[in-house]
Amino acid sequence: MKLSNKITAAAVLVFISIFSLSTMFSIQNKSADERNSARLPRMSWSSLADGSYCSDLNEYTAENFSGQGSWIAAGALIKTEMCESVVNGVYISPERLLSAEISSQDSFEENAALINNFSEKYDGAVYVAAIPTSAGVYGDILPSYLQQVTEKQQIENFYEYLDADIRKIDAYSILKMLSDNYIYYRSDSKWTSYGAYCVYRTVIQKLGFLPVSYDKYTVHHITDDYKGDLYKRSQYMESNSDLLDVYEYSGGAEITGCTAYDNAGRGYEWELYDVEAAESEDKYRLYLGEKMPFVKITANVNNEKRLLVIGDDFAACFIPFLTQHYSEIVFVSPECMELRLKDHIDIRDYEQTLFLFGIDSLSSKIKDF
Repeated sequence: MKLSNKITAAAVLVFISIFSLSTMFSIQNKSADERNSARLPRMSWSSLADGSYCSDLNEYTAENFSGQGSWIAAGALIKTEMCESVVNGVYISPERLLSAEISSQDSFEENAALINNFSEKYDGAVYVAAIPTSAGVYGDILPSYLQQVTEKQQIENFYEYLDADIRKIDAYSILKMLSDNYIYYRSDSKWTSYGAYCVYRTVIQKLGFLPVSYDKYTVHHITDDYKGDLYKRSQYMESNSDLLDVYEYSGGAEITGCTAYDNAGRGYEWELYDVEAAESEDKYRLYLGEKMPFVKITANVNNEKRLLVIGDDFAACFIPFLTQHYSEIVFVSPECMELRLKDHIDIRDYEQTLFLFGIDSLSSKIKDF
């Protein structure tokens, strides 16, 4: 064997060893949530036989290799310089980042059945608001091959699976009409607090109240350095940072209690706005803090009305607007639940229930509640 070949083999071996060790240490330095999602798959005879172990190991390595963000960022830069506009499933435009992934509608009927079953067992009124992502409202920016089915069509298709007595709220038309405003983040698929407020004005009227006018609020810019899920996927360094806002209504109802509950029923003192999260890597935790199965909010509203909200991340910055109208609101996050809803609360205690999900969440199977 030639000396040059030996040197090359040794160099490759050293590189692989250093890379593997740095990957292992980088996982140890991740947050608790990130470590939980970065567990090395277990090998078994069955997983080896059906090939799932190799597939899971490949996915684990791809998600956790050392310097992942830098590699993705370099790839994004190279692709954009070569006039390729889609990086890691994210479409890059001068105005904003948009998801370029075409959502499936396979889970619509199944998810609608969950809501229909809930409604059949529930004496109160049920409302559903399916919220478009930024790609749905700004879809005209996307190339035509990424617009096979618009999110407007997807929402309409989902609503067709819902029972007739369920109130469907058209959030898409509101947001599309106001698309020239700052209603969606430029680096995230979710709406801004102002986008949530615009839909709140319609939702709260459907629920039987008059909305609080915009001029009653004082808007606080908590951070101007938010980089959302689309940035994290693409690592496109030239994307614009976003504002995270808190809306304060000093003349309105005050929050008298906020408690989060885990799956064991243990309660924790909570905050409607976790301002300290603005200094963390997960800045969106500003809204309702770390994800929990249940969050109960009470306010000194002069009525005995209670509202149950079942939803996803879109609901997190929406709920604060509802606190001006209900003495109690319980927010349920199905993705965090281990047991069934009936094991924790009695739905008969709530006169109204609002389901508020992004259409991207409805495209995947929602955990049975």
